[in-house]
Amino acid sequence: MAGIFGVGVDIGSTATKVAVLDGEGALVHTALMPTGFSSVDAARRVEEELAGAGFAPDAPGTRVVATGYGRVAVPYADKVVTEITCHGIGATRLFGQAGTVIDVGGQDTKVIQLKGGRVVKFAMNDKCAAGTGRFLEIMADRLGVSQEELSALARTGAETKISSMCTVFAESEVISLIGRGVAREDIARGVIDSVVSRVAALAGQAPGGPFFLTGGLCENGYVIERLGVALGTPVRTCPKARYAGALGAAERARALA
Repeated sequence: MAGIFGVGVDIGSTATKVAVLDGEGALVHTALMPTGFSSVDAARRVEEELAGAGFAPDAPGTRVVATGYGRVAVPYADKVVTEITCHGIGATRLFGQAGTVIDVGGQDTKVIQLKGGRVVKFAMNDKCAAGTGRFLEIMADRLGVSQEELSALARTGAETKISSMCTVFAESEVISLIGRGVAREDIARGVIDSVVSRVAALAGQAPGGPFFLTGGLCENGYVIERLGVALGTPVRTCPKARYAGALGAAERARALA
């Protein structure tokens, strides 16, 4: 495939996302894979995947920008750019130039305010896994279900309080609820509401909507629904929002070509 290509590589703590834009800015390729133990290994697997798809990083006219938790582990990147900047650019491409982006990642949650297509303010929860995708993963494992099954259970559950701000203590609460014979549906509802309340509290620092959800939960309908209730306004998202960081990086890469 001859031509000019901008490649964005977003190595997150849980998942690695790749987006490729052609010279006209059209999205021509995406890839998603677990990051695994090593960001260096993830970067190597991305390089192999790109070469196999016809977008080798060292091909003439191809530029690569890396972002995310493991961005410094991408030796073939022409430039590294912070997640905040890339998520802002990617969200602008997906949703428009103004609004509040909520990115729920594996280890942190970011809230990014956009105005005129530029990041004007941001806040981040990176001190504890509560309120992140990792929290849902841990709790789903404790209940013996997938994250998709967790959300399906939560839809039919009764309101159940999980109050601990720390993942370790929250897991102890869940174990206690299991021991008391509380229905799994009710515990699942408590887990989802716990995450949503923490994300909404962080998003509440922004001046208001519209709100856009990016990250690994962008296809979790129940989380999106509950987050909209907590914020008092619907939350917009789309399947490609998972790639927002990679898309923003690809846009920056295309500008380098």
